[in-house]
Amino acid sequence: MSWTVADAVDYKGFPAERSKTGGWVPAALILGIEMCERLSTMGIAVNLVTYLVSTMHLPSSTSANIVTDFMGTSFLLCMLGGFVADSFLGRFKTIAIFAIIQAMGTGMLATITRVPQLQPPPCKNPASQTCKQANGFQMGILYLALYVIALGTGGLKSSVSGFGTDQFDDKDEKEKSQMAYFFSRFFFLISTGTFLAVTVLVYIQDEVSRSWGYGICCISMLIAITVFFFGTKRYRYKKSAGSPIVHISQVIVAAIRKRKMDLPFNSSILYEDSPESSRIPHTDQFCCLDKAAIVAGEFDKTGSFEPNPWKLCSVTRVEEVKMMASLLPIWATTIMFWTTYAQMITFSVEQASTMERSIGNFQIPAGSLTVFFVAAILITLAVYDRCIMPVWKKWRGKPGFTSLQRIAIGLILSILGMFAAALSERRRLLVAKAVGGNTATLPISVFLLIPQFFLVGAGEAFIYTGQLDFFITQSPKGMKTMSTGLFLSTLSLGFFVSSFLVSVVKRVTGSIDGQGWLADNINYGRLDNFYGLLSILSFINFAIFLICAVWLKPQKPNSGMEMETMVNGSCPEEKC
Repeated sequence: MSWTVADAVDYKGFPAERSKTGGWVPAALILGIEMCERLSTMGIAVNLVTYLVSTMHLPSSTSANIVTDFMGTSFLLCMLGGFVADSFLGRFKTIAIFAIIQAMGTGMLATITRVPQLQPPPCKNPASQTCKQANGFQMGILYLALYVIALGTGGLKSSVSGFGTDQFDDKDEKEKSQMAYFFSRFFFLISTGTFLAVTVLVYIQDEVSRSWGYGICCISMLIAITVFFFGTKRYRYKKSAGSPIVHISQVIVAAIRKRKMDLPFNSSILYEDSPESSRIPHTDQFCCLDKAAIVAGEFDKTGSFEPNPWKLCSVTRVEEVKMMASLLPIWATTIMFWTTYAQMITFSVEQASTMERSIGNFQIPAGSLTVFFVAAILITLAVYDRCIMPVWKKWRGKPGFTSLQRIAIGLILSILGMFAAALSERRRLLVAKAVGGNTATLPISVFLLIPQFFLVGAGEAFIYTGQLDFFITQSPKGMKTMSTGLFLSTLSLGFFVSSFLVSVVKRVTGSIDGQGWLADNINYGRLDNFYGLLSILSFINFAIFLICAVWLKPQKPNSGMEMETMVNGSCPEEKC
């Protein structure tokens, strides 16, 4: 075994020594900054809707859209962060810079919630609908802080998992097995950060002050950044192969240039210059892209011995683009899950704020109800690891569900979660009608909402690990950062779809007095109908997913691909 890692360097740019760099110590430092990122982001997101309604005096639908737009932008900017990391800065510098940006944004938010002039006058009875809303200047400052945080989150998140796996050599069997556990611990620490956010931070925000809660987020992030820098000499750094977006564009442009040319009957005469060990075999899918590898008579010279990549691409490069294209149907059909997820941190929290939340003399903060969501994730992961996997292995001879099977289970649970949400909301509305919609706290227990939190939370445990597994194992090695960004973009689009649906439903069912399905005061609305609509849309989406899963031709492992096992060695080659 070599004493250096072939494709990695140390902080000085020399070949990375296996014994002095990489492994679990630097990986743990990277996991720490991800946990603090989730602590900050979720500490803001899960309780933001109550701040917008009760302090800024905004309508419920507007508040929900602000939260989903904020979260959607955070995940959408992961694509920008991935591009910057691949093309310019590298993963280490990208993480450091964007983590500092996020800490700055969180500090701004802590300051905003401390200054009375940046909030409208207090209102004694928010349910009366006579409170003065925040003005344009106050909302503008709030938006500035939120989207600075979103920029930091997006840039940071795109590189954390990739930089973490860089600390393990996939060519070494021992380190490759450790890499599999990295992803399990990665998701566990994400859930831990969320758990602390929805319990400790939400309680501090509601019972102490918002500024203290957001200040803790800022301080924890600054501590994580400092600890992250301590590992500078221990990290392994990998040189970027260039932006995947450029590579994909080159294949598309080259194929368009040669669109009128006929493909050869024998694919072996297509251009190939990749090393034998890293070549990807030719496939028949998306054969129109094969034209990018047709050698023209002039061999497309640029004046050197290398062909112009905008005119001629290798078969391996074309197959990489095909692999990314084949992910898109599954990518599109997982967006709907995150639309249902968005309801758990918006309307479900607002539901909780109207219900009886007391246990003795202690009142549970509305945002802390999402603790059942996090608990469902942790319980599901434990049951899957300790109970389901051994039985599945004994029955089917396989170590666990495939990535597509886990995604399917997550989609099914989200459908059931929205159905349960519709039933619980219908019961809550009956109580609101009986006692009056302006009642601040309805005489109905908030624990009625547990089934919807638990079902969608369990669904996230399956679909998050399934998506992460699928998008990394089914993408080319050189496009790992982009595939991670593609996965995170489903979360982004899920939040944006939620905002779009809320706006459409508000316009179609609303009226002049602000009522409709999504009334300004949810006690006068029909949120149960909205949840029912999401159930129907999720069911249709699931049917489309099954069709796409049958159509998909998963790639088989080869040296040109990154076949990392995400959860206990599950194999992605099987269809759902």
